[in-house]
Amino acid sequence: MSDNDWMNAPRLLIEAELKPVAGNRFQPTGFADLGAAEYQLPGGMSMLLVESAQSVANRLEQTCLDGTGPEIDPVLVGLPYIVGELTGGPMGTVRTSSLMEAHRMASPYFLLNKKFQDQIAEEMGYNPKRPLNWNKIYATLFKYDPNSLIHGVFLSLLEGGRVRTPRAVTGFIEASDVKRVLSGGVKNSPVDPTGKLQVAEAKAGGEKGVYSNVPYTRVEYVAATITAYFNVDLSLIRGYQLGEAATKLLTSLALLKIRRFLSSHLRLRTACDLELAGAIMVKSPKHFALHDEATLLEDVTKGIAACAAQFAAPPVTLIITPVKIVEKPEKPGASA
Repeated sequence: MSDNDWMNAPRLLIEAELKPVAGNRFQPTGFADLGAAEYQLPGGMSMLLVESAQSVANRLEQTCLDGTGPEIDPVLVGLPYIVGELTGGPMGTVRTSSLMEAHRMASPYFLLNKKFQDQIAEEMGYNPKRPLNWNKIYATLFKYDPNSLIHGVFLSLLEGGRVRTPRAVTGFIEASDVKRVLSGGVKNSPVDPTGKLQVAEAKAGGEKGVYSNVPYTRVEYVAATITAYFNVDLSLIRGYQLGEAATKLLTSLALLKIRRFLSSHLRLRTACDLELAGAIMVKSPKHFALHDEATLLEDVTKGIAACAAQFAAPPVTLIITPVKIVEKPEKPGASA
């Protein structure tokens, strides 16, 4: 299949088998009031969600940061994104960016800046009481932050909250034929195992179990297989109608993120350190070969140059946003 043939496929499906780097046990993702997400297939196979789609999306975004951010990896300079300088807070000026904000370019640090909100609304041709012009919307999102088109964005702070795009790349990690591994331990206090000795200025009853020996239980898992799944929605990317160069750039950038994620230090949690157990497999379309990281990076840098006329100038949009600390009122009856 030629490079042009696969671009006409509806999606790219990629799988990679993983394994713990040491031993067999691993710690899955957990959810508040739920714990680990265990379930069974109709045939009875026990399954486990190791990493959710939300978490993998965040980890894919991190692959293109300069260290921990907020700036972009220097090899990707020229790719547009938004930087916010938050001024007036107790820590002085703090920088953040659409590459690391939970809502990407929809972050309140950007959209509550009236000048910027009015600017993108005008460029999108946005009117909350009229039909949406999606061609202008996609072009504007691509202009300021192409990553928002890859990972999805919801401009809820734009009047009416009507602009929403889904993820073009979805990834998650599952384990099959899983078994629980129950163990435990104890947090030892070398000073006073009974916990009777406490700091004099501590609030009464507020630190129970902090000082004494504290036993705990631990639940880990073993599995027959651990598999990472990725779905690149090529139909959605083509549907942005941004032109061939932009379509190739978004697709290459998505594949670069996947490749970097799988070849990185996959220590997802304290007790979940994974590595590739074999080759990365492309399940669909057939005969498509996933390029190595160097080739994908070259494709992305060529795409950045080819799309320069569609990007903001300069590509990094700086927004200065004053912030303040808002003290929450104390609940009635709360101890002083």
